[in-house]
Amino acid sequence: MQIRSLHRKESYKGLGVIIDEKLTFRDHIHDKINKAYAMLGIIHRNFKYLKINSFVLLYKRMVRSHLDYCSSVWVPFKKGELN
Repeated sequence: MQIRSLHRKESYKGLGVIIDEKLTFRDHIHDKINKAYAMLGIIHRNFKYLKINSFVLLYKRMVRSHLDYCSSVWVPFKKGELN
């Protein structure tokens, strides 16, 4: 029988939500913001001459979906996280 040792992790990712050892979502919020900025950069670089309606459609599908994922779980409630 093999015994596995326990290792302390600073953060854990479950169902796409990152929780740290203090049960805050700071890493998750930063990860989602970075992904949203990356998607916004893709839209900006590749679709420079879009009409407003087309931009809004791409924004909702590519950017906002990253920000809205599991937002009911990690919704920021501290002043520092809101900024």
